[in-house]
Amino acid sequence: MSTNCVTLNEKPLLEIDQETLESGACGFTAKQVFVKNPACVAYTYDDIIVMPGHIHFPLHEVDISNQLTKNIRLKTPFVSSPMDTVTEAEMAIMMALQGGIGIIHSNFSIEDQASQVRKVKKFKNGFITDPVCLSPQHTVADVFRIKAELGFSSFPITDTGEMGGRLLGVISNRDTSFIEDPEVKIEEFMTPRDQLTSAKEGLSLSDANEILKASKKGKLPVVNDNDELVALISRTDLQKNRDFPLASKDVNKQLLVGAAIGTRPEDRDRARQLIEAGVDVLVVDSSQGDSRYQLEIIHHLKSTYPQVDVIGGNVVTPIQAYNLIQAGADGLRVGMGIGSICTTQEICAVGRAQASAVFHVSKFARKYGIPVLADGGIKSTGHITKALCLGAGCVMMGSMLAGTDEAPGEYFYQDGVRLKRYRGMGSLEAMSKGGEKRYVWENASSGSAVKVAQGVSGAVQDKGTLRRYIPYLTQGVRHGLQDAGITSLEEAMERLYNDQLRFEIRSPAAQKEGGVHGLHSYQKRLY
Repeated sequence: MSTNCVTLNEKPLLEIDQETLESGACGFTAKQVFVKNPACVAYTYDDIIVMPGHIHFPLHEVDISNQLTKNIRLKTPFVSSPMDTVTEAEMAIMMALQGGIGIIHSNFSIEDQASQVRKVKKFKNGFITDPVCLSPQHTVADVFRIKAELGFSSFPITDTGEMGGRLLGVISNRDTSFIEDPEVKIEEFMTPRDQLTSAKEGLSLSDANEILKASKKGKLPVVNDNDELVALISRTDLQKNRDFPLASKDVNKQLLVGAAIGTRPEDRDRARQLIEAGVDVLVVDSSQGDSRYQLEIIHHLKSTYPQVDVIGGNVVTPIQAYNLIQAGADGLRVGMGIGSICTTQEICAVGRAQASAVFHVSKFARKYGIPVLADGGIKSTGHITKALCLGAGCVMMGSMLAGTDEAPGEYFYQDGVRLKRYRGMGSLEAMSKGGEKRYVWENASSGSAVKVAQGVSGAVQDKGTLRRYIPYLTQGVRHGLQDAGITSLEEAMERLYNDQLRFEIRSPAAQKEGGVHGLHSYQKRLY
């Protein structure tokens, strides 16, 4: 095996001799660790360590973009888990702005989950081709109701109250701020048409941006020759574009968003409404994904909606993965019983250590061009780096993102520590809200359906906003890859399967040595 060529003063240095390389002095290949495994041991992220490589590039050149599915590529390989204490619209929006993606949980009703997807898709649109419109006869109460549902408060006013109607005016938050009577009609306080700056249909987005900058207005309606509204452009969208250059977007400049569905017959209708709302990827959410029910729904989704990517799972072996691949899955979610709030391995005695699961499934799925999403077991940036070095395309995180400002729920204090609730979707509390469909295929309301908890409820410490936390995570991963001598995740994959990337198994003492030790006390700050 040849290592990367190292140069000094533009002259190549001699490579290490083959005997030393094969002795294990420089670590071991993934094949030696995971395949030639006479002890039949499965490994976690903590069990392994990546051997350092030669650094010949600056940190900013490390490319961490990678495939989520066959057709979706993320600039930041982070995915928020579809858990009801992790991902709703606010989390999904910020994940997408930071270059990742959020998967909306399915403990909502079908209509509410679709509404969450629409909130994400409407958040940042470039040309907003389907803005919420109102008529002059709507009231202040209507404005407040829609603001509560969708999260924004500026609306174009048309004669029909719909897109395509004749533009009559615009209302914004400042128009309604000092109106006390909720029954006042919009026509009495809207900014009328003759005071609006507008643009003609057919202009480019860059031209529209210049008009907004010059007019210093918040909204720019776009009309046709009949003065009918055909689009809307928001000034805040320009600011978001400037602040979030890595944002994950579709061809229409809308943020990417995913949503979870189950495998029951009613989930086919859920999938239909989510797709109508604009969802970009569906995640079939099962704790054990190799089931007849999941194969059938993946086949149905890919036959009926071939334009929408589907991630199947969860799986931990190539046998499971192969069934889902043959059903048509565009990506695989890997992990079983290894989340911080998951008790599946304890209760059911089924699962697999995550490092072994990620390596074996990723290696197999690579033959068919199917990316792997490493789900669970992530406790640090080092774990993220290990998952990516073992073949994962992206990592899905629950506890790592719970406790951030964007996660659902309110903060509370316990023993002077600021916390947020976090629970497994297999906990009894989550099951009572609908989470049992990941586990139970009986009529959950019948007397014979006994719920067996496969998760717990708890709390996690405040982590602040994702605006700071995600950049910290991405920078930590870049540092890890740089120390391993890897410039991109494509190179990591190539070196993994060419036996150039080396690992070692850590003893319990080595794991202790690799963490903070020998101190009377210390304070750990992330950033």
